[in-house]
Amino acid sequence: MRFDLSKSSRRAIAEELELDTDQVKTVMELFNDGRTIPFLARYRREKTGGLDDARLRELKNRLEYAENLEQEKEKVKKKLRDKGKYSKDLAAALDRAETVQEVKDLYAPYRSRRRTRADRAAEQGLTPLAEIIWEQKLTYPELKTRAEKFVNKAGEKIEDAPQALEGAGDILADQIAKDPELKGRARRLFWQQGRIESSLKDVKLDEKGVYEQYYDFSQPAAEVPDFRVLALDRAEEEGILRVKINPPAQKIIKEMEKRIIESGSPLKKLLQDIIADAFKRLMGPSLEREVRSSLTESAHAHAREVFSENLEALLMQRPLPGKIILGIDPAFRTGCKLAVIDGEGHLLNIDVIYPHSPKSRQAEAKEKLKYLADEYEVDIAALGNGTASRETESLLDEFNRENEEELPYTVVSEAGASVYSASKLAAREFPGLDAEQRGAISIARRLQDPLAELVKIDPRSVGVGLYQHDIDSSALLSELEETVEKVVNRVGVNLNTASPSLLAYVSGLNSSQSQSIRDYREKKGSFDRREELLNVKGIGPKTFEESAGFLKIYSEADPLARTSIHPESYETAERLLGELGFQICDLNQREEEVKTRLKEALDREVLNPARIASDMGTGEYTLEQIVADLLAPDRDPRNELPGPEFRTGIRDLKDVEQGDVLRGTVRNVVDFGAFVDVGLKVDGLIHISELAEEYVESPFDIVSTGELVKVKVLQVDRDRERISLKRLSTFERDFR
Repeated sequence: MRFDLSKSSRRAIAEELELDTDQVKTVMELFNDGRTIPFLARYRREKTGGLDDARLRELKNRLEYAENLEQEKEKVKKKLRDKGKYSKDLAAALDRAETVQEVKDLYAPYRSRRRTRADRAAEQGLTPLAEIIWEQKLTYPELKTRAEKFVNKAGEKIEDAPQALEGAGDILADQIAKDPELKGRARRLFWQQGRIESSLKDVKLDEKGVYEQYYDFSQPAAEVPDFRVLALDRAEEEGILRVKINPPAQKIIKEMEKRIIESGSPLKKLLQDIIADAFKRLMGPSLEREVRSSLTESAHAHAREVFSENLEALLMQRPLPGKIILGIDPAFRTGCKLAVIDGEGHLLNIDVIYPHSPKSRQAEAKEKLKYLADEYEVDIAALGNGTASRETESLLDEFNRENEEELPYTVVSEAGASVYSASKLAAREFPGLDAEQRGAISIARRLQDPLAELVKIDPRSVGVGLYQHDIDSSALLSELEETVEKVVNRVGVNLNTASPSLLAYVSGLNSSQSQSIRDYREKKGSFDRREELLNVKGIGPKTFEESAGFLKIYSEADPLARTSIHPESYETAERLLGELGFQICDLNQREEEVKTRLKEALDREVLNPARIASDMGTGEYTLEQIVADLLAPDRDPRNELPGPEFRTGIRDLKDVEQGDVLRGTVRNVVDFGAFVDVGLKVDGLIHISELAEEYVESPFDIVSTGELVKVKVLQVDRDRERISLKRLSTFERDFR
């Protein structure tokens, strides 16, 4: 989207986000120039005023809303001109509107619609009678006499004065219901005092009692959590519940009476009836639909945010480079597929075992496991969490108890693995294997490098969302792709080994360019310098500028290419190293010496980054980043996070008692808490109230997907196979 906002709109956004007006204008122009958020957040901080990734996304979202608002205003003005209803006052009101809803309210009286009672009354010539009522000058008997003149006028079928008054009342009710000011006040009361309520419609459709807590439910609409809105919407859709908004109807009606009925009005009773009809028949149902829609829209936006945060945590899981991994894709009838990969993810061996019914070849399965573990010196097994996962975990438990050399394992989410294994991409990678065998390879790779493997599938398939199948699929995909883009560019990508799927998320690159990079590698071999990227078909100077800093090369020919230092800053980095008596090539053989001397120079303030920045015409933000990259050239932010938990055995629910303290891995985080894998058949739930001793506003502030936690068992429900937990602590661990 291209932004073309007025100065007043930019000023309003700046005030709302507490930014400088020129800052908003500059970033807007950078977006219009095709700059990506990762590029701006890392390499243009001087221009953006130091805005980070989150602030840039916030600003972009606000710019998009403002642009859509401006476009909506212009569309409405054109429609009004076409209908001959345009006026300076109406145009001024539209210009003042701050939300799309306000624009809709202003246009509502002129919108084309189905023929209504008010339309029929107007066609019968009752508008003058409605105007007489609105003036409130006649007594009711006088009004009734005047209404007699409209009976059977011009052949219209108006039988008597009461019918004429009823039609005039319909015209006024329609006007009242559409009045922007009255509707705005009613809307505020709807939100401030309205309650969302649900009641049971058909208990037979809720056999498991999933929605039992909502059979007789009521909560202020402004306070209802998003996950409850999603649950209520789903139960209503399934025909289990009736859901409605119960507004403060009498208060709203009284407010309208105060604004419409004049003091001492002789038509007070008639106008009260018209106002009540306007609200109950027209405005109330309209606002209820609007509030329900707004609640759902907000809940869907939050659900997308929940999914994005969980996806980010999955993508940021610590990789295990160099580890030899046995991937296990469990199944019953078709057997458990096994795949051994080397430290770089290349396939070493593929096999299948049948430890479960109907074949139940347990001894043979254990022999194959031992052969593979010994032959390839397997470091760890990655067990998929799908069908037969727990039964296969029992097999691994027995295997470890029977052998001196244990095979540590961890459970890996299979979500989306079947999507990948059946894809054209998987067929290209492993043309001689079937989909199930590819699935085992993918499971192993997901443990070795979660980011590199998960980018190969549609992020919606990862399965860490809240009611994800109830929300708009395209909007979800857009937000999740932004999350993947953010993580990929934060981590960086090895230009010589990354798959096209991974490269496509790099700032400035698209799918076609990523394929061209792979084709170039296959024909020409590895890249030695970043500048060689310009030799790739479809990559010009602008694409190079956007992407180069995020693409890493491990080559002595370009020592800075393994850092995040952009080629445009190589000269500054060289000057900085020169101040310390080094050259860029010294990073190859004297890296530790360079890092030590740089740190000492900074600690003793011998080095003056501000002066160097000034001399080189480089911003201080950029120089700070160069220094950070020289101090940690191979930094991978994922390595700063704890790795996965490894097991050698499993627990049975019957062996777990209240008060037990266990270790587990957070599998999913939702509004009401977190689900934790503690090695049982089912995941346990830490309710939000048990995440910390103090009040927790959001579970995402406390834990994240993939995190290792120590928990206390609060309750075990063996009949329903449920376990309630309390979080005791989060702790780090390393894989040696």
